[in-house]
Amino acid sequence: MENDNFLRACWRKEAEYTPAWFMRQAGRYLESYRKVRTEHDILTICKTPELAAKVAVEAAEQLGVDAAILFADIMLPLEGMGVGFKIVEGVGPQIDNPIRSMEDVENIGQLDPRKHVPFVLDAIGLIKNQIGDRIPLIGFSGAPFTLASYIIEGGPSRDFIESKKMMYGQPAVWARLLTKLSEMVAEYLQAQIRAGVDAVQLFDSWSGCLSPSDYEEFVLPYSRTIFDKLEGKGVPRIHFGVGTAGILKMMRRAGGDVFGVDWRIPIDEAWALLGDVAIQGNLDPATLLGNPGLIESRAKEILVRIGGRPGHVFNLGHGVLPQTQPENLRNLVGFVHSSTTRKR
Repeated sequence: MENDNFLRACWRKEAEYTPAWFMRQAGRYLESYRKVRTEHDILTICKTPELAAKVAVEAAEQLGVDAAILFADIMLPLEGMGVGFKIVEGVGPQIDNPIRSMEDVENIGQLDPRKHVPFVLDAIGLIKNQIGDRIPLIGFSGAPFTLASYIIEGGPSRDFIESKKMMYGQPAVWARLLTKLSEMVAEYLQAQIRAGVDAVQLFDSWSGCLSPSDYEEFVLPYSRTIFDKLEGKGVPRIHFGVGTAGILKMMRRAGGDVFGVDWRIPIDEAWALLGDVAIQGNLDPATLLGNPGLIESRAKEILVRIGGRPGHVFNLGHGVLPQTQPENLRNLVGFVHSSTTRKR
């Protein structure tokens, strides 16, 4: 591969420079993506391999990043399992019939990736054909807890009351649901690996709402099942969450080769908690709405805390905000590369 710096960093090997990529890399902040969205809704893009490949590749090329990421929605495999939903602009996923009982859980089917999400696998093939050996491609899935929170709450939530009510009040229902979801996610990510992705990321975006004891009891075993099934597949496994400073040690126990951290804990402190793994993230996405001096200053602080240690992937603590100027991201990538290039 012409640029394998991302993969080398994921395996904690020396890289030519610190690699960078961004969550929500293809998004409304890019004019090229906005043009596609004027003609197609997000699910149409996700389910049309040519469109999904187009926006994923264009974003990577325009930003000069060290990895492309599949363009998809974490809800896609649920549809094939019988969970109906729609994406509401400005709101997010809305579930047709939220899960409330064991009967509801048992009505959820099994995922057959080639049958239920062929467009995702086809998009992977197209992206790989277009980027060739220039940079790696990252695949991903939502984690069991994050997916469960959507299908129990019925949509996005701030307090996750219905989810926690099921955890505490119907533990058998919760366990059955998370077991089904963990089996689905493992199969989905393995299918992506077979289709050609070079790394996979598990998005447990909302696990930070949990206490350490709740995470350990109600989430950790199911995430660990997924990472165990991905062991030995030859691709780095990235474990990502938001607001997770208090559960990083337990996330480490759940598994992963690379851990994404947000901006609520200094990156060197997070790394000390995680131990011998690679790390990514930490820059507040809102920083990119500031002036160039501020952006460079905050990026430099992260690089100083890392101290050139192998195993660092530069990223944000969450997805790129729609208000972000693309030039700020391009300049950030250039700054990270130039500041960390190893002398030969």
